[in-house]
Amino acid sequence: MEYKVTVATGTSEYSGTNNYIYVTLVGERGESERTVLDNPGLDFRRRAVDDYTVKSAADLGPLILVRLEKQKYWVEDNWFCLYVKVSVPGQRSSYTFPCYRWLVGDKVVVELREGTAKKISDDTLPLEISHRNAELQERQKIYRWLAWAPGIPKCIDAKSEADLPQDARFDNEKRSDFVGSLHYALLELSLKKLAIKFGKSWNDLDDFKRIFWKLRSPIAEYTMNHWKEDCFFGYQFLNGSNPRMITRCKKLPSNFPVTGDMVQSSLIPTTTLKEELKKGNIFLVDHAIMDGIPANVIRDKTQHIAAPLCLLYEHPEKGLIPIAIQLDQKPDKDTPIFLPSDPPLAWLLAKMWVRHAEFQVFQLLSHLLRTHLLVEVICVSTLRQLPAVHPIYKLLTPHLRYTLEINCRGRTQLISPDGIFKSVVSTGGDGLLILAQREYKVLTYRSLQPKFDFLDRGVTKLRDYFYKDHSMMLWDVIQNFVSGIVSLYYKSDSEVEQDSELQAWINDVAVEGFVDVPHFGLASELKTKEELITLLSVVIFTSTAQHAATNNGQFDWCAWVPNTPCTMRHPPPTDKDAVTMGMIMDTLPDISQSCVQMAITWHLGRAQPDAIPMGQYVEQYFTEPAALRVIDKFRKELKELEEQIIAQNEGLELQYLYLCPSRMENSITI
Repeated sequence: MEYKVTVATGTSEYSGTNNYIYVTLVGERGESERTVLDNPGLDFRRRAVDDYTVKSAADLGPLILVRLEKQKYWVEDNWFCLYVKVSVPGQRSSYTFPCYRWLVGDKVVVELREGTAKKISDDTLPLEISHRNAELQERQKIYRWLAWAPGIPKCIDAKSEADLPQDARFDNEKRSDFVGSLHYALLELSLKKLAIKFGKSWNDLDDFKRIFWKLRSPIAEYTMNHWKEDCFFGYQFLNGSNPRMITRCKKLPSNFPVTGDMVQSSLIPTTTLKEELKKGNIFLVDHAIMDGIPANVIRDKTQHIAAPLCLLYEHPEKGLIPIAIQLDQKPDKDTPIFLPSDPPLAWLLAKMWVRHAEFQVFQLLSHLLRTHLLVEVICVSTLRQLPAVHPIYKLLTPHLRYTLEINCRGRTQLISPDGIFKSVVSTGGDGLLILAQREYKVLTYRSLQPKFDFLDRGVTKLRDYFYKDHSMMLWDVIQNFVSGIVSLYYKSDSEVEQDSELQAWINDVAVEGFVDVPHFGLASELKTKEELITLLSVVIFTSTAQHAATNNGQFDWCAWVPNTPCTMRHPPPTDKDAVTMGMIMDTLPDISQSCVQMAITWHLGRAQPDAIPMGQYVEQYFTEPAALRVIDKFRKELKELEEQIIAQNEGLELQYLYLCPSRMENSITI
């Protein structure tokens, strides 16, 4: 028998190899000859798709797997294989063996299963079972759990990105761009610092315009022009980088003694605070989680932190506006309640303190902890417990791309004891960990599901809450897609319960990954299809939509530093009448800190050059026509949703496009 074997090499830099590549076909009736793949000229070049002939003494029967081997030729040269296809003489159809892996080292062997997704109960041959077990045993040696710090989820056991296996690393182009863009931004802003006088405070608010050179965006410029306006301040709680904090206020907190008389001038004349509370038009943003967090010390100077409460009113004409702000959780004579009727500079500084708290919460909690670190748990468990042939592995893997490396870089470069947050952010240093531990004490699985999140916060009827509207539309599309895939492979609840690999996966997630998250509420076993569909939908929603909502706009909202300051250098004001412009300038980040804030938020929030948009599965792990039809339907629904979002934004001066599927990545890569 002569089999036609097609081998595809990766498209990224250094994917090709000049090493020897051998292949062996393994079928139910035996194995082919071990064949060196060698055509005239150069084989396995980048982007190459090469055809070869492999012989066997007899018909191998249905093919089970392909064995690839790489051996050194002069020098070691890694190889990235996309897939192997095998055509059988006399048959119209062919076998596809997805790979999407690096072959690293000399005399390395990789065995690829045929592309049809199979649960463990679908495999009946001893070779199939032993291959599944061997793959997982090897992966569990490579991908190990690490308790990075007490009170937060576990992560991958890697001191830095260099400790990760090649399959979890950035491609060379991604790595070069990541390092190069950060250097570019810091160099660009270093030149600005030198031009302005390094290390000093700004003279006035207009001085911040002097770092608005090349790094800018339309929304950042809009922010610069409108940041003082109360309606814009309120808008950011709905559609800024931290849109998950606002809640309906049914009763004023006992530690926030706002009276009706205080805020009457902010309400329409025909109503009262008591009436508006009953109607559901009063909302609260409470940063109690910030109370008592130790402040960072930057260049021997203690920074300052507040834990503000902000009361907001959904005005029938002006939209959501702030009507009262208190900058401490304990009301006393030195903790005034700031009002829009106060001296303009006092009200402005109070709003800056709220926005400063927003910076800490969205960067560390909404963004890092509730997307990056949460998805890392799923990523590690998936690699440890699900073989590549498993349908849930095939479903999740594209949504976990690059997450391990970007998280390792975050731990070593952003939030480490000598990282960027330590040098410019008021919660840098010890405050980071304490803030994270507090968040995980209250984090729940329920809050990660958009429907329950909005319901529990009482914000389902808030107007112009585009983040909510688009999130719900995306959730429905994602859930339909996941349901379609799951239903192909699980016909009943009992099939979910009886899938031992799936149960090992959820146990690893709940018992190992989230062991230090006491109230998370995720069971350590899956009993129904519905439970599985919901969990997978949460994972995909978090790694796409939720990450995009908190990450992609951070430069837009933070580039104009007074709008969202990363640190505050003086304590909150205690006397409304004593606030001066000089006090404000001495409180805001200095020139150096402002430049770093602008550089980092641009670096992390910009569109990635190698981004794979949501729903675009470049690596085709599924090969069955039925699964491919479900994926095609998913893409069509995403396209229709995007058209709906764009139509909704037509004519708006301030557009909300962060949750357009074409602008979201398939996974957390930055």
